[in-house]
Amino acid sequence: MGKTVITLTALKDLLLETFEISKVLVIAPLRVARDTWPAETEKWDHLRELEISVVVGTQKERVAALNHPALIYVINRENIKFLVDYYEKNGIRWDFDAVVIDELSSFKNHQSQRFKYLRKVRPFVKRWIGLTGTPASNGLMDLWAEIGILDGGERLGRFIGRYREAYFKPGSMNPQTGVVFQYVPRPGAEEQIYQKISDITVSMKALDYLDMPECICTRHEVEMEKPERELYDTLRRDLLIPLKDGDIDAANAAALTGKLLQMANGAVYDENGKARRIHDRKLEQLEDLIEAANGQPVLVAYWFKHDKARILEHLAKLKIPVRDIKSSKDIRDWNAGEIPVALIHSASAGHGLNLQSGGHILIWFGLTWSLELYQQTNARLWRQGQKEVVTIHHIITKGTVDEDVLAALEQKDITQERLIGAVKARLYG
Repeated sequence: MGKTVITLTALKDLLLETFEISKVLVIAPLRVARDTWPAETEKWDHLRELEISVVVGTQKERVAALNHPALIYVINRENIKFLVDYYEKNGIRWDFDAVVIDELSSFKNHQSQRFKYLRKVRPFVKRWIGLTGTPASNGLMDLWAEIGILDGGERLGRFIGRYREAYFKPGSMNPQTGVVFQYVPRPGAEEQIYQKISDITVSMKALDYLDMPECICTRHEVEMEKPERELYDTLRRDLLIPLKDGDIDAANAAALTGKLLQMANGAVYDENGKARRIHDRKLEQLEDLIEAANGQPVLVAYWFKHDKARILEHLAKLKIPVRDIKSSKDIRDWNAGEIPVALIHSASAGHGLNLQSGGHILIWFGLTWSLELYQQTNARLWRQGQKEVVTIHHIITKGTVDEDVLAALEQKDITQERLIGAVKARLYG
């Protein structure tokens, strides 16, 4: 939908037309802060008069950026503590009267350092704006912190405990200890929450307003051979595979899921941190998909470090050029069509990057449990400005936890879709 240019246009109006605000702080993921926000002011003629200072890099570079005269200052989330401490230690009055949080969903944890430090300066800010494409990726419990940072607890309450008591009930718990593993909304709670926040929230879906290209999702199953399957089943059953120079073990159910995901991808870390190769089925399927692309650029999403290492090694043997997307130059080269195969980690490149100019094929080599990261990674290609039909390939190892993850990603979407629908923009009557 172009939420960055929309927000900058609104900020320009507030800064230079109505004079309701005088200095803006934008908080965003690192690459988005460094690359996306400054690029938008250069892309649009009506935004060229907005001076942006990017507060990233070394401490010396950040201090220099803060002292550079500008209307908008963009900082990455990890430096919120630095910013608040810098103002306090130097006795500077907090002078950002508007704060934009790009990817508001990254503030869903009320116990995080970034949340606590931002809340310290909340009373000094006149206007708060939160942007996200995934407001409740793990359920409605996420909303308390996200909405609370915007309105100070006015709508959903000032305390997470009271919010939980008012709108949720235990869904599953340990009968011996009484520890609740999961909360589920009480009857009617969803609608009540939507109503509470409806006056300050608005949702817009690209499909409703833009002529978006088609997005096709495909699934490619690979299957382990018998010895590989036996190793997988052994770990699932016993939580341990004894090996000569380093066992593969899982301490609990959560760790087991991670280990099984690794094995489904083709390798797994042992107790010494060494990656043990299990199979190459996904690598072979990846090779086939790249070949089927017939020279068109391909974006490959991975999760574990050994996935990246094995992909790089495998493609090097095939003499297929590949690059890990990290720097601003990588992004420019990809969008210029100069990278045949690009690797991205969905946690670091899942938000805000504009990669749609460089290709329209995404391959999920290894999945993530996070609906937010999954949807945001897909949206790097399937977004405004994409000219081609987007194809999203999922490489799934048959009969493994891969199937559970993909099913969970599909099912988690239900609540989020209902939330987005409840606060949907009605701009034309």
